[in-house]
Amino acid sequence: MKLVACAAALVAAACFSAPAVAHVTFERAEATVGAPYRGVLRVPHGCDGQPTHAIRVSLPEEIVSAKPMPKAGWSVATTSAPYAKAVDNHGRTETGGVREIVWSGGKLEDGHYDEFTFVARISPHATAGLIHARVMQECDGAKIGWVEIPAAGAARPANPAPAIRLVAAAAAQTPAEASYRVGALVVTAPWTRATPKGAPVAGGYVRITNTGAEVDRLVGGSFEGARRVEVHEMVMDGSVMRMRELRAGLEIAPGQTVELRPGGLHLMFMELKGPVVTGAPVRGRLTFEKAGSVEVQFAVAPLGATTQGGSGGHGGHDSHGGHGGHGGHRH
Repeated sequence: MKLVACAAALVAAACFSAPAVAHVTFERAEATVGAPYRGVLRVPHGCDGQPTHAIRVSLPEEIVSAKPMPKAGWSVATTSAPYAKAVDNHGRTETGGVREIVWSGGKLEDGHYDEFTFVARISPHATAGLIHARVMQECDGAKIGWVEIPAAGAARPANPAPAIRLVAAAAAQTPAEASYRVGALVVTAPWTRATPKGAPVAGGYVRITNTGAEVDRLVGGSFEGARRVEVHEMVMDGSVMRMRELRAGLEIAPGQTVELRPGGLHLMFMELKGPVVTGAPVRGRLTFEKAGSVEVQFAVAPLGATTQGGSGGHGGHDSHGGHGGHGGHRH
C-alpha cells in the first residue's frame, strides 16, 4: 500500500501541531538521572526565511558520554572538555567528554523540518529539575541563538534554550517509562497504541541500549493477545513506503541506542485475538540472540499516537486495517 500521503500527514502534524514548534526543542523532554538518553533536536524553520547550514549545540554538565549521530549531507565535529565531576562509564572512569556538537555544511530550507541526534547519559551526579542545552542555529547571513533560560516565575523568553526535565530513577518507573535490563542490554519504555475492533495487527516501540562489548540482536518476543511477534523496518521502494521483516533480527552494536518508533523500525504483533485498549498495559517479552529474554510491560497510548505520551494522534489514519502481508499496516 502506498503510504506517502500518510507519512506526509504525520510529518506535518509533528511540525505544526503545537505552539512550541516555532522553537528548537528536544523530542524527549524528560530523562532519568543516571540513565541513557537519546537527544533528538527538532529544527522546524530557518532564520528569517534563510536556510539553515549549521546547528551548534552546547551540552550542559548533566549530559555526559555524548556521541553525535552522523547525518547524510552534513559534517559533524565535537569539542571536548573536563567534567566538573568524574563519572563511571561501565567500569571506566571518565573525567571529561564532548561538550559541544556542531553539524555543518548541509542545507535545511526554511520551509522544511529536520532532526539532529546524539546519544548520551544523564550524569549520576545530576539532580532532578530542568536542564538546558544552548543551541546556535546558523543560516545565510543570519543566526538565531536558542540560548535564553527563563528565570523562576518569569514569562517564557523569545528564544528559549531547549529544556529537559530530569527525574530521579525511582520516580521514572511508571509503565510508560519503565526500564528493564537483560545481560548488557537496557530496555526502556516499551509501548504500543490502541487498535480499532477487528484490527489484525499492532505496532510495538521501545528503546534498547547495548552497554556491553558485543553485538546483540533483537530477534522477536511475545505479546499477550498476539499469536507471534516480528521485527520490521520501513523502507522506500521507489515512491512507495513498504514494511519488511528483519528475519535475521535487529542488530544492536556495543554502545549504541536503537529506538523503535512509528514510521521506522518497529515490532509487529501479528494476528491479534482482540483490540488493544488505551491505558491498559499489556504483558510481553523481548528476545535477544545473546542476552536471552526479558519480561516487559507495554504501555498503551491512544489510537494513532506518534509518541508514548499519546501526542500526534491521527485517529483512523493509523489503524491496522489490512489482512495478510503488509498491505494494510500503517506505522
